[in-house]
Amino acid sequence: MDLDKSKYSSLLNEIGNLLQNGRKQTAQSVNTILVQTYWLIGKHIVEFEQGGKEKADYGSNLLDQLSKDLSQHYGKGFSRSNVFQIRQFYLRFSKIQTLSGQFEDTDNQSLKLSWSHYIEILKSDTDLEISFYTKQSEKENWSVRELKRQMKSMLFHRLALSKDKKGVLELSEQGQEIQKSEDIIKDPYVLEFLNIPENHKYLESDLEEKLISNLQNFLLELGKGFTFLKRQFRISIGGKHFYVDLFFYHHILKCFVLIDLKRGEVEHEDVGQMNLYLNYFRKEQNTEGDNPPIGIV
Repeated sequence: MDLDKSKYSSLLNEIGNLLQNGRKQTAQSVNTILVQTYWLIGKHIVEFEQGGKEKADYGSNLLDQLSKDLSQHYGKGFSRSNVFQIRQFYLRFSKIQTLSGQFEDTDNQSLKLSWSHYIEILKSDTDLEISFYTKQSEKENWSVRELKRQMKSMLFHRLALSKDKKGVLELSEQGQEIQKSEDIIKDPYVLEFLNIPENHKYLESDLEEKLISNLQNFLLELGKGFTFLKRQFRISIGGKHFYVDLFFYHHILKCFVLIDLKRGEVEHEDVGQMNLYLNYFRKEQNTEGDNPPIGIV
């Protein structure tokens, strides 16, 4: 009996999808169990310390002994530094109640972040940073590599600079919420992925070329909601042609975003030129439902 190739191909695809989903769910379940287990181990260590009124600083006798005995009985993964991190994990996350509430409510649900994510987040200096990077990693589905980059570029501090005390607290509790044009601005933008030497002389066209070549990383640095439309977008005003270096649409704010690249300090004429572009877009490009365009120089 000959196989119906079309039906067989469909069967093969369905089995493949089931296997992929099953493996993904298995990995998520293993991750959740691992993170929960480490959190509970940390809880037991801290409660033991509190009962004996012993402060287990890094390198203390308690951590040394635990590392030795756990490694002997359960194998790798319990070096002194790892045991210390497990203890810190409970201390930092129980304080801001980021994980303790999840563990009480998750049952069989999977946590979004891996143990490797939490190891990186624990390098933060404050509970506000810990809360922000946890929320933002979950919302944006950051890989560990992307989380490392955002932390290294001090994303929390760059976003917090423009906010008051209440705004910083909201940022740490909710992550970055984009509701108005100011919410998409970072000061400064960090473009280390372009690999431009510090003292290297380059033209604005060179910078544009490198940004386009690294568009995925650039979009991640810009933040959520940006869609790239075109480079060197031509507009004609009064018989003259002008060119917008980079042209985006922000689907959350529902507006065009124009980026004009400058090598040095921004001059008054640069701001005036951007205002000219914005007025043009407001009159000629915006359609019903679009909000006023945003310009970044």
